[in-house]
Amino acid sequence: MDELHDVQLTEIKPLLTEKSAAQNFQDIDCQEHDIETPHGVLHVTMRGSPKGNRPVILTYHDIGLNHKSCFNALFNFEDMQEITHHFAVCHVDAPGQQEGAPPFPSGYQYPSMDELAEMLPAVLTHLNLRSVIGIGVGAGAYILAKFALDQPELVEGLMLINVDPCAKGWIDWAATKLSGWTSNLVDIVMTHHFSHDELQADQEIIQTYRLHIAQDINPDNLSLFVNSYNSRRDLDIERPVPGMSEDTVDTLKCPVLLVVGDSSPAVEAVVECNARLNPTRTTLLKMADCGGLPQVVQPGKLTEAFKYFVQGMGYMPTASMTRLARSRTHSASSVGSGDGAKSRSHTNTHIDGMATTPEADDSSPTPRTMEVSC
Repeated sequence: MDELHDVQLTEIKPLLTEKSAAQNFQDIDCQEHDIETPHGVLHVTMRGSPKGNRPVILTYHDIGLNHKSCFNALFNFEDMQEITHHFAVCHVDAPGQQEGAPPFPSGYQYPSMDELAEMLPAVLTHLNLRSVIGIGVGAGAYILAKFALDQPELVEGLMLINVDPCAKGWIDWAATKLSGWTSNLVDIVMTHHFSHDELQADQEIIQTYRLHIAQDINPDNLSLFVNSYNSRRDLDIERPVPGMSEDTVDTLKCPVLLVVGDSSPAVEAVVECNARLNPTRTTLLKMADCGGLPQVVQPGKLTEAFKYFVQGMGYMPTASMTRLARSRTHSASSVGSGDGAKSRSHTNTHIDGMATTPEADDSSPTPRTMEVSC
């Protein structure tokens, strides 16, 4: 099997400007729904209409954010419009985290992370969606991974940004409790999103998101979501043994693109997740000169990587690749779909000047890793 290494993607857009920061929190051409589920009501924003039998892109945000502040920089990016032309998008807000959400009543029991995942099938049923390609960040990545483990037939692929598959250990739990006594909630959430160096630099993005978390998210509701995330269980995913069936272990059955910035606080957690997944289905994208919010800071690079990811799943075969020098696609198999027969393929990228690597021995699969440099 071919491996992917050291792919150079050139960013040609400004990372964050005052105008783009404002656009991050704006929806375009969307319909909002409040959907009853077994564990309460979910606020969902639908962008576009489902395209035939294609999956819908379903997003889930991280703590301290909502779908607008987490994903609009990515989905409003001009190159992303080619993808949204082919796929509708369903943004899910965790309970009480949407813009203008009222506080929960006293004594309200916030859903656990497992229960948040269990709420998603009701969303698909209500909107008449057959399957999804999930994009999750942090807590949202954990929820989508759990959803895919529980309902693999509903999930065709996952892009997981800053995912942590592990439960908090007692030392982490104690540290969280201690920091809760000495720090306010906004500071705790900011250290979840950004590294110490990013916070010390105090660039515009830090100021923008600190203000957003402090003013736009209901603090009581946010505290409940943070506590739910900090109480998560281990995902208990396990790398399949080469030569043995995936059914012998709990693992994600769909293609997975893991994404993390090289200065993100989540680097170790994402590397751990990569070590637990099937290497023949998983790609690790580590973005150089990028911190905790790659979908906000580098939407162009992430759009290109996601476009490549869905092409590898057999969708958008003729999509333009503006930043990649040349590519070739090896068809792995063909399956039927409502759009006609489509190829499930593995896409391998070659960039001029990139060091080539020999094919891996099929008997001992290794992880496919893209190291992206600015």
